Amino acid sequence: MAKQSTSVEEFVFVPLGGIGEIGMNMGLYGFGPADDRYWLVVDCGVSFGGPELPGIELVMPDTRFLEEEADRVVGLVLTHAHEDHYGAVLDLWPGYEKPVYATAFAAAMLEAKRVSNGIDDDVDITIFEPGNPFKVGPFTVEAINVSHSIPESCALLIDTPAGRVLHTGDWKIDATPVGTPMTDIERFRQIGNDDRPLALVCDSTNAMKEGDSPSETEIAVNIERLIATAKHRVAVTIFASNLGRMISIARAAAKAGREIVAAGRAVHRVAGIARELGLLEGVPEFHDQDAYGYLPRDKVVLICTGSQGEARAAMARIAAGTHPVIDLSPGDTVLFSSWAIPGNEKAVIDIQNQLVDRGVEVITSRDELIHVTGHPRRHELVQLYDWVKPDILVPAHGEPMHLEAHAALGRERGIKTVLSIRNGDMVRLFPTPQKFEKEVPTGVLYLDGNLLCAPEESNVRDRRKLAFGGLVVVTLVVDRQGKVVSGPSYDLDGLPELEEDDDPLRDVVVKATQGTIKSFPAKRRADTARFGEAIRRAVRSEVNAAWGRKPIVKVFVHQV
Repeated sequence: MAKQSTSVEEFVFVPLGGIGEIGMNMGLYGFGPADDRYWLVVDCGVSFGGPELPGIELVMPDTRFLEEEADRVVGLVLTHAHEDHYGAVLDLWPGYEKPVYATAFAAAMLEAKRVSNGIDDDVDITIFEPGNPFKVGPFTVEAINVSHSIPESCALLIDTPAGRVLHTGDWKIDATPVGTPMTDIERFRQIGNDDRPLALVCDSTNAMKEGDSPSETEIAVNIERLIATAKHRVAVTIFASNLGRMISIARAAAKAGREIVAAGRAVHRVAGIARELGLLEGVPEFHDQDAYGYLPRDKVVLICTGSQGEARAAMARIAAGTHPVIDLSPGDTVLFSSWAIPGNEKAVIDIQNQLVDRGVEVITSRDELIHVTGHPRRHELVQLYDWVKPDILVPAHGEPMHLEAHAALGRERGIKTVLSIRNGDMVRLFPTPQKFEKEVPTGVLYLDGNLLCAPEESNVRDRRKLAFGGLVVVTLVVDRQGKVVSGPSYDLDGLPELEEDDDPLRDVVVKATQGTIKSFPAKRRADTARFGEAIRRAVRSEVNAAWGRKPIVKVFVHQV
């Protein structure tokens, strides 16, 4: 890493993830001279593998740089307990043996995740409360309440002798939130009235949307109306971590004289933690899914997992008619009180179509205002600028279009220095702002089953090839003189089989193999590697000519 100074104490920011994509948030704040910095880590999240990454469930930031600086890392602070901000902690953090700072809710979610996933490695958690500053090495950190779609979300005011930064995390302004505190506007105003310069590292997710985000109370009103007017069963699928939405549904059900049934481990986990922490006071207990069968059809509301089309989640199994105890009938209603994360759209639409085919009425956020995100729109961003009066703006948490829209808004509103960055860039915030591109190595790690590996170690490329072109295996045995003494035998997987007794592609493979054997001198066949490669090339070429696709071809030549 290049050195900008050897003596001046600087305050810098380096994102390892989350600036250039949605998800995988991980930011590093460094304080000290360029050759002797202490590092505070904010968030440690994941993103989710899509169809382009077969077999990969989770994607995490590459922490090579952090590993090199491990002896200078002082701790990890979590802004909240969404997967894209805390989902990689148990995979990436135990080796650092440094404390994790979290709210009580985030700490309980992390412990429940560890137990549920059977993870032995644990982390040392220190619980903080908003409004009470705490020291982490040379950093003083104060958590500030912000409204978001999960309890106990916090912005972080991080102070050092060189300067201070407000790291917003995920937030919005909601005058009437449900299940979470209001954004602490008064504290933001106090920060802005301090004469010391301030850098703002801020959520950009909705920076392309005009106006203000709807309130969670508006969603609650619409859900109440839809449940009250439904004739039969109502099922609502949500992000399981959205406790406010869960509370709104439960209140609407009680007002309509209905009981709540919960299905899905994640819903039960969040509800259980919330009750233990006193966040569900006044909300009736939820029934387990076994109660669904005996409750009258017009007296039940189901809250379930599966808002993202997950194949093993409750809603997918209900839609397919394979859930062991829950079924829906024509005339029942399903509310998708959520939005599809990019990449999940098709899976969600497939489930909705299955439900419609069964005569179920499906209502989504396209039909009614029954979902809103927990991120600020443009007017809310402007309000925050006016309150905290930043000298420096660093747009964060978003894809390039979100980040650049946010940067343009900051410049339009007269913020003195706007630093547009991506993962791996370093920005010096204080004493003088400056951007250093690609200063730190970045990348991703894949969680492949139980293995954490780099992309080049995962062989995902071969999996994509298998999905596209299938696999051909040719096996034969030669003696030391190069005579074929056994085989060749053939195994074709994933290639079309047009006729049971007359398989044209198998014939192509056989002819290509036999042709190569005949054209390859016997003496040269003793070089099994070269002989096998010649067969592989011939088979792949001929299958491509006949089919228009190139399969993976494996040739095994054994010598006796």
